[in-house]
Amino acid sequence: RPGLIAFLTAGFPTRDDTSALVQALVDGGADIVEIGVPFSDPLADGRTIQHSDEVALAQGITLADCIDLVSQLRAEGLATPLVLMGYYNPILAMGEESFVERAAAAGLDGVIVVDLPAEEANPFKALCRGGDIDLIFLATPTTTDERLDRIAAMASGFIYCVSLAGTTGFRDELAPGLADFIARVRGHADLPLAIGFGISTPEQFAAAGELGDAVVIGTAIIDVIDRADARTRCESVRDYVEVVSGRRRANV
Repeated sequence: RPGLIAFLTAGFPTRDDTSALVQALVDGGADIVEIGVPFSDPLADGRTIQHSDEVALAQGITLADCIDLVSQLRAEGLATPLVLMGYYNPILAMGEESFVERAAAAGLDGVIVVDLPAEEANPFKALCRGGDIDLIFLATPTTTDERLDRIAAMASGFIYCVSLAGTTGFRDELAPGLADFIARVRGHADLPLAIGFGISTPEQFAAAGELGDAVVIGTAIIDVIDRADARTRCESVRDYVEVVSGRRRANV
């Protein structure tokens, strides 16, 4: 099956829930866990993830807390690859060198900085390489061939292929032209390709998985967390991941 990259926002719905929810994602079959760093202006994200950011920020969750979460998960024995996904301002405020040093010590595997373009990423890339942290870039259907070459030269780990022109959120079907877009990226890059944005059902996961090497699911997981009863939240998340990835069939 294709790899499953599962996203959740650190500190949502509460600071104390996140570690157990990460473990539930892994128990359900997540191959990589993407931890969202709460941010006040997440331009790439739709309403659902924006809401999770607001809830986490109201609890005071910071980038330092996200790094501490990675350290906690490693101390608890979690071996699954962990990636932080967020925006550049919190990293700049912490200091790039300090971020990489602290993240590497915590056991972070990769980082996605949504608003850091490849053209301006060389210094940060060098720091990440020194800390053995993959710097993962996004490509979109509107990315030119010239920029795809630049991204392919800079990226490590995998390339995050945004399936559509728009923000994260639910979609009824995969975007038209997705197959052509993925084929175009493959023509420029040898790295694994992960497809994300707008994927929430087992059918969409399977279809995207036929095109890419991994599939990213985020909004739907945040929605499951938000709707679940607190007493069964982890079970609900684990069950959703098992079903959407095809590890087991949904109850009828």
